[in-house]
Amino acid sequence: MMLMTSLLALAACTASGPKAAADNEASATDSEAAGKPFRVEEVTDFDEPWAAEFMPGTSMLFVTEKGGAIKWIDVATGRTGSVESGIPTVDYGGQGGLGDIAFAPDWPDGATSGGTLYLSFAEAGDGDTRGAALGRGTLVCEQADSCRLEGFEVIWRQDKVTGRGHYSHRIAFSPDGNHLFLTSGDRQKLDPAQDMSVNLGKVLRLTLDGQPAPGNPWADRGGRAAEFWSIGHRNLLGLDFAPDGRLWQIEMGPRHGDELNLIEPRKNYGWPIVSEGDHYDGRSIPDHDTRPEFEAPKQYWVPAISPASLLIYSGDLFAEWKADAIVPGLSGQSLSHVDIEGDRVVGHTDYDMGARIREVVQGPDGAIYLLEDERGDSDGTLLKLTPAR
Repeated sequence: MMLMTSLLALAACTASGPKAAADNEASATDSEAAGKPFRVEEVTDFDEPWAAEFMPGTSMLFVTEKGGAIKWIDVATGRTGSVESGIPTVDYGGQGGLGDIAFAPDWPDGATSGGTLYLSFAEAGDGDTRGAALGRGTLVCEQADSCRLEGFEVIWRQDKVTGRGHYSHRIAFSPDGNHLFLTSGDRQKLDPAQDMSVNLGKVLRLTLDGQPAPGNPWADRGGRAAEFWSIGHRNLLGLDFAPDGRLWQIEMGPRHGDELNLIEPRKNYGWPIVSEGDHYDGRSIPDHDTRPEFEAPKQYWVPAISPASLLIYSGDLFAEWKADAIVPGLSGQSLSHVDIEGDRVVGHTDYDMGARIREVVQGPDGAIYLLEDERGDSDGTLLKLTPAR
């Protein structure tokens, strides 16, 4: 794969405010060119990439492709490879397929083989039903350009329903490495987000084995509720911990009203009862400030950007972004820098990227890597961002 370098003309703008009428799937309008704090290098292409993570202590970036493949590139040398066997069969279609990828907290730093790899994916059920699943296996990379996944087992399943939307299934490990946090979308069914008997529309806290974690806020209820950390969510496509230990989450709104939330245990975030957006058919949804019992977002976007991932930056290369949120946008074709101070958002800037951006990850040297979403003329390009000066 050829390495290419190009500087992209980007535009900066800010966004929030009253509800708007444009469709959530529409592209953001062009804005005037403005200063930007980064330069962009095109690295290589993938086929419909969905998620990525660096193998701890290495420069090897592993990328899931929605159709069911895992590929990797050593961003320091340009060497590429793939996981040739052991990947679970995925239910590909709509928003479903192979999803998130995460190396276990106890992965030996710098090791290239023998640790545990977690994957989320869409799984077929009985009849016309399907749901997200979470599994893990041992990653073995003994060949120069190929790896295999051994002993993969499913350790958690989402309640299965019809449709192929809003799986969410993003993974984040707690800072102490003892718990696994997982997002479970509402599967475009709305009301289950408030239903304590199903695990749709929730943030979950699990053991590393996929079981409900002891001490969860609704543990005394048993059943599915024992998994829940927070409820009242829609399509949760980003989850990350800040250096101070706070858990942040990004969520697609309906027709506008995308949210950045500070996730706290036992909180109800209001979906589908309240939202800063409206239904696609034009029906109004009350804003959060009409129902103070529900937790309001710390930042929301109107018009929508369709946020697809979340990084709380912890590196030194972009010193002014440390502990802030970096959010890629699909319909917005954007990258947003959200300035966070403690538990507050104090400002944000949206940068026009000229393509749908699916994923954002931090490299070992503090560089920021983005994956374009392959759709139409977009080719799923991996981009590397470094400071402009």
